[in-house]
Amino acid sequence: MPLRDYFKFAIERHASDLHLVAGAKPAIRVETRLENIEEEILDNDRLITELQDVLDPNMWHRFTENKELDFSYEFFGKRFRINLHYQSGKVALSARLISNLSPDPAQLGFNETMNNLTKLRDGLIILTGPSGCGKSTTLAAMINIINKSRNGHIITIEDPIEYVFENDKCLIEQREIGSDTLNFADALKYSLRQDPNVIMVGEMRDLETIAAALTAAETGHLVLSTLHTASASDSILRIVDMFPAHQQPQVLNQLSACLRAIVTQQLLPRANGGLVAAREILVNNGAVANLIRRNQISQIMSIIETSGKDGMMPMNKSIEQLQEQGIISFETAASRKRNLETQATYY
Repeated sequence: MPLRDYFKFAIERHASDLHLVAGAKPAIRVETRLENIEEEILDNDRLITELQDVLDPNMWHRFTENKELDFSYEFFGKRFRINLHYQSGKVALSARLISNLSPDPAQLGFNETMNNLTKLRDGLIILTGPSGCGKSTTLAAMINIINKSRNGHIITIEDPIEYVFENDKCLIEQREIGSDTLNFADALKYSLRQDPNVIMVGEMRDLETIAAALTAAETGHLVLSTLHTASASDSILRIVDMFPAHQQPQVLNQLSACLRAIVTQQLLPRANGGLVAAREILVNNGAVANLIRRNQISQIMSIIETSGKDGMMPMNKSIEQLQEQGIISFETAASRKRNLETQATYY
């Protein structure tokens, strides 16, 4: 099957992901299941030839030099976020299908707290969860709410650009790593000179990016970003641990002052097909800020459990609500609830 036809097949099957690995069978992910497309093993030389027809010479050079490449590409009117890499000396591709439609907050299950977060004028909002849990979609929905509800200047820094926004009440600039800027940290640092109101950072990957995000959030900007962490507590610990020990007390003070919320997502299979997000929501109130300043991060979960009036939501309660509403099955709820002793989630 030609390369383009694999993407067409993924679109027709409403797949979330496409995996083309030389030396293995091509596969797609439909909801949570990985399915083979065909029984034929992908040939490495053929995959390379067809990829070179898609990529311009500069992009192919970057890939062969760095052994990794992230980019977005359109097939049959649909955008894909694509990662090229090597495994066992052969080429491999993972592609995520991106909806052309602007994410609808109602369809994504936004509650009052999620909607209220988009009304904030400054501070740091972090979306967390495993890869493929819908963090980018949730961020895009939040940007859409801001774009439609108030005047402002939004700058997004992405690797690669996923959802393409159209200016509504806001002026939106979308900058892509590699083509528009070299890295997240520099783009974030220089964005402060570009008169933004809202900055969306695709991912806080390193110390420099995190430090720049904290500075932006402290200086009157609303910053939205993501981390690959499993809970609010893990997110705070990840940020603090990125810094040298002598800087960590200062970072804890910064976080206690500028953090606004941490939203942790996981995607669950709906009872009638499709996927739905369960969300743990931490809102940084006075009690949480005090725990962060004193580095008593392990106690934050108890605050989430007892602060529903402030808009907080434990993950297990979110899952229970989905089950009570008949959106997910009892079996799914039981398998996805977090073990409160070990904080592990089982799949």
